[in-house]
Amino acid sequence: MSANLSTNIMSATRTSIIAVRFQKIGKLYHFDCADFPNLEPSDHVIVETVRGRQLGQAIGFVAPEKAVSDYKPISRIATPRDLVMKQLWDSKAIEALIICREKASQIGGYEMCKFIEAQYNYDGSQLTILFSAEESRDRVNINRLRTALGNSYNQARVELRQIGARDVAKALGGVGACGIPRCCSTFLTDFSPVSIKMAKAQGISLNPSEITGMCGRLRCCLIYEYDQYVQARKALPKRNKMVGTPHGLGKVIDVHPLQDAVTVLVEDMRYIVQREQIEPIEELNALQQKAQAGCSKSESGGCDCGAKHGKASDTHVDGDDNDSANASLAGGSLDGMMDTDNLEDEDDD
Repeated sequence: MSANLSTNIMSATRTSIIAVRFQKIGKLYHFDCADFPNLEPSDHVIVETVRGRQLGQAIGFVAPEKAVSDYKPISRIATPRDLVMKQLWDSKAIEALIICREKASQIGGYEMCKFIEAQYNYDGSQLTILFSAEESRDRVNINRLRTALGNSYNQARVELRQIGARDVAKALGGVGACGIPRCCSTFLTDFSPVSIKMAKAQGISLNPSEITGMCGRLRCCLIYEYDQYVQARKALPKRNKMVGTPHGLGKVIDVHPLQDAVTVLVEDMRYIVQREQIEPIEELNALQQKAQAGCSKSESGGCDCGAKHGKASDTHVDGDDNDSANASLAGGSLDGMMDTDNLEDEDDD
């Protein structure tokens, strides 16, 4: 199997690589389908994986990845008999889970384990038991339980696989804190990294009950609007900044990224001001001070930008000299301005 489909985009045209899904809400894996020109999306196929033969459903064609040169080929297209066998073995999964729990109770030493789900492959040749042991810091020794299950199911290869808290919530399903079915059990095919920084950027209370899901981890939905909040905040002033508003000079006390506005405190009065009405006073003052300071190279004589060193002189310019003064300010220093009389003499010559 190749990498997850999250690194690829579905191709609108037919290619030799097809994405296959093994669970209703699961990752997509890529296989070579060049030997089956009649294969279409939604068809069921049999493939060889690291966990043995599996029955999956073709989802769509994808463009081949340059970094991957060898895709595992599809073994064959599934027959109606394969689909019936899949349904038959799926119906026996609950019985296998109950037997696993009974065996674990009889053997003892597995009190910290929670056996979540049993999964058969399509022909019953492999049985996988999913369990979690979040409260145990040490690695759980499952050899005795695997041996006991292997004696009970001698026709199938038994595998016990430990999963994390998020995978447990995905397998169990249920309703989330928002009142609708959990994202992980309805449409999330993979878990993206979530950090406390995402909650802070969105102004969400850091109360554990507000940011943790039923699995006890940070909610997956914290990542959904994070990028939009980051982009919106870039165009807005930060808290405690002094800004100009239609109501006067004030200090930013709160930021509303989705409203494209901030709350400003002006003389003990609070106003919500839109971004286009804000004047960045601190930035304008900084630019003005920099302009008045002149060029830092002028002391060593290496300045060629025309900026004046130090404070601007109080030279009064009036009359006809106003145009010459403006021209000199636009083009260079007043010290290098040519005398108007000299220009007139050159015109007479």
